[in-house]
Amino acid sequence: MSGHWSSWAGRFVVGFALALPGLGAHAQERVHSAGSDVVVQALSLLGTPYRFGGSSPDAGFDCSGLVRHVFASVLERDLPRRAEEISGVGRPVSRAELQPGDLVFFDTLRRAFSHVAIYIGEGRFVHAPARNGRVRIEGLDDRYWATRFNGARRVMEPLPAGSAIASPDVSPSMGPYPLFQSSGTQPERLPEP
Repeated sequence: MSGHWSSWAGRFVVGFALALPGLGAHAQERVHSAGSDVVVQALSLLGTPYRFGGSSPDAGFDCSGLVRHVFASVLERDLPRRAEEISGVGRPVSRAELQPGDLVFFDTLRRAFSHVAIYIGEGRFVHAPARNGRVRIEGLDDRYWATRFNGARRVMEPLPAGSAIASPDVSPSMGPYPLFQSSGTQPERLPEP
C-alpha cells in the first residue's frame, strides 16, 4: 500500500507543480486587466474639479478621494481615507516595476506620502492636485514631481486574509513613519505646479 500511496502522492506533486506556472500567468492577467480598468476609470474623471475632502465626481476630488473612488468603482476595494494611510496597503513596487493601476506617492506637504496618484503607464499618472483645481495627467519625470516621489504600491493583488490595511504609527513624536521624524507641528503646504 505504501507503494501505491507514494506513486499517487508523486503524481499529485508533479501535476500541481506543472499547474503553478499557468496559475501565475492567470493571476498576472487578472492584475493587468484590473490595472487597465483602473486607468480607464481614472481617465474618465479628467477635468473633475479639485475639492478638499471631496470623494465624488459631483462634489469634486482631493487626491485620496479620487483614488478611493476609482478603486471602489472598479474593484469594489475600500481604501483608507488619507494618502499616508493608503501607503500602507498592498505591496511596495520599485519605479522600474510600475504597471498601470499602481499607486504613486509624493511628499507635497514636507512629509512622506502626503499625496497619492494613479499610475497610467509611460511615466505618467492621474491625480487631483490642489493647484489649478482639476483632475489631470502629470509626468513622474516632471521636475516638481520627480523630486517629491516617495514610492509606489500595488493594491490590485488580492491580500492575504487579515492584512487588508496596515495601520502606521501616526503619533506626532514619530511622524507618520518611523524613518521620517516630525517636530509634531503642522507642516506648511508646499506649492504645487
